[in-house]
Amino acid sequence: MDKKINELLQLRQEALSGGGFKRMSARRAQGRMNARERVDMLLDAGSFEEFDMLKTHRCQNFGMDTRQYPGDGVVTGFGTIDGRLVFVFSQDATVLGGSLSETFAEKICKVMDMAASAGAPLIGLNDSGGARIQEGIESLAGYAEIFERNVRLSGVVPQLSGIFGPCAGGAVYSPALTDIIMMVRHNSYMFLTGPKVVKAVTYEDITTEELGGADVHTSISGVAHLAYDSEAEIINGLRRVLSYLPQNNLESPPWQNNEDSTEREVLELGQVLPPSVNQPYDMLKVVIPCMDKQSWMELQPDYAPNIITGFARLGGASVGIVANQPQHLAGVLDSDSACKAARFVRMCDAFNIPLLTFVDVPGFMPGRQQEHQGVIRHGAKLLYAYAEATVPKITLIVRKAYGGAYCVMSSKHLRGDVNYAWPSAEIAVMGAKGAAEILYGREAAATDDPQEFLKIKEQEYQDQFANPFVAAQRGYVDDVILPERTRFRLCRALGMLGDKRSERPTRKHGNMPL
Repeated sequence: MDKKINELLQLRQEALSGGGFKRMSARRAQGRMNARERVDMLLDAGSFEEFDMLKTHRCQNFGMDTRQYPGDGVVTGFGTIDGRLVFVFSQDATVLGGSLSETFAEKICKVMDMAASAGAPLIGLNDSGGARIQEGIESLAGYAEIFERNVRLSGVVPQLSGIFGPCAGGAVYSPALTDIIMMVRHNSYMFLTGPKVVKAVTYEDITTEELGGADVHTSISGVAHLAYDSEAEIINGLRRVLSYLPQNNLESPPWQNNEDSTEREVLELGQVLPPSVNQPYDMLKVVIPCMDKQSWMELQPDYAPNIITGFARLGGASVGIVANQPQHLAGVLDSDSACKAARFVRMCDAFNIPLLTFVDVPGFMPGRQQEHQGVIRHGAKLLYAYAEATVPKITLIVRKAYGGAYCVMSSKHLRGDVNYAWPSAEIAVMGAKGAAEILYGREAAATDDPQEFLKIKEQEYQDQFANPFVAAQRGYVDDVILPERTRFRLCRALGMLGDKRSERPTRKHGNMPL
C-alpha cells in the first residue's frame, strides 16, 4: 500500500510541476502565473476540487510516446466564487505550448457536461497555441466537441472566457461562443491565422499585437469585452462580472443590498442636459447616479462608444443597461453599435436580467458606407433582440428619439413594459430642421426670405411634435417624469415587474437577421 501511495504522490507532484521547473520559472520571470495559480486566485480559498489530474495523452507519433505529462496541459475541476458553485478549466502553456490534444479536449468536455448538469457557470482560462499538430484529426475533433458544448450551454449557464496568452486558430472559436471575453494587454492575443501566415498569403507585415492584441479586440473588432493590464485584474474582472449573473437560465441573478435608498432623489440630473439640443453630453452622468452606488460595470467601453452597455444594480437587483451616448457621434445608431447592443440585450434576456434603456438617439447613421455595410440588417438585429426579450424592459427617453431609431430603442411598440420620458424628450419622425425643409422647402423658395420662413416653420414643428406630450397622450409613454425622481421611478417600476410573465409562440427558433 505504501508503495502505491508513494507512486500516487509522485504522479501528483509531476502534475503540479506542469511542463517542468524551467518553464514555470521562465513564466514567473515574465510576470505571468501558471495554470493552477490562476485557478487559486479565481476561486474561493480552499474550494477547488480537481478532476483528471493524472490523465495523459495517447499519441504515439512523432516521439510523443516519450513526452508524457500528467494532466496533459489543462487543469479542470470545480470550486466556488463568493460561495457560488462554478466549473473551471485552465490551460497550461508550459505543457507542449498548451496545445489541445484528444485527451485535453475530453477533460474540458467533462467539466462542460458537469456544468450543464449542475446548472452552474463555466469559466475558461485560455492560454493555448491551438491544436496539437502531432495528433491531427483527433485534435480537430476535440475542438469540435468543445464548440458543440459551447453552443448547447449557450443561454443555459453563463460562460466566461479569460484570455491569458495565445489563442490561435481553432482555439479562438470556443471563447467566441461564450458570453463574456476578457483579455490581458500585451500578453494575450486572438487570431485565426498568425502574422507569418498573413505575410505569406497577403504579403502584409503585421505584428502579433496589431493583428489580434487586447486593444484591437476591445476597440476595433468587438470580439472581446474588456482588457486589463495584469492577470490579477482580469481574474478580479471575471469574479465581478459573475456577481451580476445567475447560476443558470432558470434562476434569478443574485441580489445585493448596498443600503442605497430607492427613494434617493438625484438632484444633479436636472443640470446634465446642455442648453442646446445639438450639444453633446455624457450619458453616463445620467445612468450612473440613478443606479445603486458603486455598482456600475461597463462592457465594451472602447468599441462602438456611441452606445453604452453594462451591468449595474437598482435597489439591489442586477440590471442590464443600454444607453445611447451623445458624446460620440451624437449617439447615432450604426452597424457596430446595433450589433454590440443586440448581443448584450440577448445575453440579459437569456439570464433573466431586466433591461433599462436610456434613449437619446437622432436616428441611424446615414451614408453609402453604412448602407453598404448592411446597417439595415445590423439595425434589425437590435430591433429583433428587444422585441424577442421577455425580461422586464424599462425605457427612459432623455432627449431625442427620432424616426426608426425611436422604434428600435425598446419602444412601447416592441413590448416595452414601462416607458418614461423627461420633459426634455423630443419624440418625432425626425429633427425639426429636417422636417421643416421637407415639408415647406418648396413653399419657402417662393418667399422673399426662405431661411426666415423655414426658421418659423421649424419652431412650429418643434412646438407641436418635438416633445413627450403627444406620445403621452397616445399612451406610448407611460408618464413624463421629473429628472430628479428618475431613480425612484425606475426602482418602483422594476419592483412592479418582478413577477412578470411573458409567453412566446412555440417554435424551433426565430430567424434573426445575422
